[in-house]
Amino acid sequence: MDEPIRVLAGTGGVALGEARTNHEGRKAVLLHRDGEPRELIALAETMGIEVVDIQFQKGGEDPRTFFGKGRLQDVSDEISTAVEGHPWHGVDLLIIHSNSSPRQLVNIHEAAQVEVWDRVRLLLSLFISHASSVEARTQVRIAQLQADRSVLRELVNQQTTGERAGFGAGGKQAIQGVLTTVSRELAQLRKKQQKQALARQERRRQRVRGGARTVGLAGYTNAGKSSLFLALSGKEVLVEDKLFSTLETTVGRMEMSPRVLLADTIGFIDELPSDLLDAFHATLDESLQCDLLLLLADCSDSLDELERKLSTSRREVLDRSEDGVLSLKVVLTKSDLGGDVDAAKEVVASMGMSEPMVVSSHDGTGLDELRESIMYSLYGPKRTVIVSQGNDGQRSPEAYVNQIYNTGIVTSKNGFELTLWCGDAELQRLISKSEGRISIK
Repeated sequence: MDEPIRVLAGTGGVALGEARTNHEGRKAVLLHRDGEPRELIALAETMGIEVVDIQFQKGGEDPRTFFGKGRLQDVSDEISTAVEGHPWHGVDLLIIHSNSSPRQLVNIHEAAQVEVWDRVRLLLSLFISHASSVEARTQVRIAQLQADRSVLRELVNQQTTGERAGFGAGGKQAIQGVLTTVSRELAQLRKKQQKQALARQERRRQRVRGGARTVGLAGYTNAGKSSLFLALSGKEVLVEDKLFSTLETTVGRMEMSPRVLLADTIGFIDELPSDLLDAFHATLDESLQCDLLLLLADCSDSLDELERKLSTSRREVLDRSEDGVLSLKVVLTKSDLGGDVDAAKEVVASMGMSEPMVVSSHDGTGLDELRESIMYSLYGPKRTVIVSQGNDGQRSPEAYVNQIYNTGIVTSKNGFELTLWCGDAELQRLISKSEGRISIK
């Protein structure tokens, strides 16, 4: 494959050069018109970027420059003339609280002469700094090139409007060559992503063939998915109080339950553009192709925020599930951080959802009850079976006990009496092949 074209996501495709992944210590100014910018500021802080000022302008969004031309010029002058000691001294980034058009990104860059990010570019920069697996890096690169290609096209349009490149229009602008190379790399990356998807499907098929049940974890970013995954599985994953600390799917076995697998994946975020979400569809699939989905929400959020996030998350997972039907359980996390738990339960009930589990991965509250609830949802009530001794020459009872261990999840054993979690179909198959030696108590 050709060496990737380093089109910087976030510069509006204006700067070509080495991609920057470490943004610690940078200063930025946020341009804001409507909505609540707190989440965008939190995303920036996750990467170590300090938002030194928020510039607000009323009225409708300018289709060319987001802010009005005069106000944008004021911002540009302030950045270029800020001396040492001024709050804006060292600002090298403008963040736009919007999913901006390529035209706006190019024009704002031209006016301010600093790097420009909208929501999409900010998320991409965050993804780039966090992607660790080969699959995550492939998905990030696809999303990055899709975003940059749209801006490159705008640059081509602006450069070629009203002129002809070469004698008789036979030539082309240099940036058009870059655009062609970007499109070629995108096609190659999509083929690579398809191969990765096939490999993931095969792994999933092998797990199902082995009798494994899968529990997916879904919810907004920073809802506590990775912390709960760690608490339930004992498997080390990245756990940080940061947005989007998890990008790729992590699959691990639930502790003491070797046939129950947990899938921790990327979290949801507001107003994520469809093309960016599609690039990460593969990671979402791992959680949604499951026997039980745990929909996580932070119960320390305000009640309005809790309802909004739960509603959005439920809609996303149902829209993306294959048949629109999922076994779904709501889990309210971070109960140790305070918040009105009873009121949060009422919000869940008002949405027509079953009573939620309340847990804290930090102090262990509710985790044992959650484990029991997961097992009951997957297998139904526990069963107690008895293995009889049999006659001389028949198969030994120890052999049947071993078969029971291989079929279900045994929680206690007293001689040849075993209590276990096991699906009805698997248990009936075991009994039918035991020649009457295995019976349900």
